[in-house]
Amino acid sequence: MTSSDTSASAPCHALPGDPEKSAVQPDKKRLVGRLNRIEGQVRGIARMVEEDRYCVDVLTQIAAIRAALDGVAMHLLENHAHGCVARAIGEGKGDDAIEELMDVVRKLKG
Repeated sequence: MTSSDTSASAPCHALPGDPEKSAVQPDKKRLVGRLNRIEGQVRGIARMVEEDRYCVDVLTQIAAIRAALDGVAMHLLENHAHGCVARAIGEGKGDDAIEELMDVVRKLKG
């Protein structure tokens, strides 16, 4: 994805600290599709456990799901930086937006 894919098309409708935050995801259909595939993978792992599949195979699938979720998270993070954070900076409210961004990066890092 390039920055032109996300810049002006992922606006926030509220700033950090606002109780009714929302953001328009420019590629919502693709994100939902990815999340639906991840959901299917999770169901597949449940079946593997029910079927007493080999532990390493189950763990490998768990690692794949983590990687897929990380990919979705990074995509959303990029949209947020190009849309919400950039907008807040332009409005002179960048410090709060950057602080919020860094908080979520720390959470994603684990």
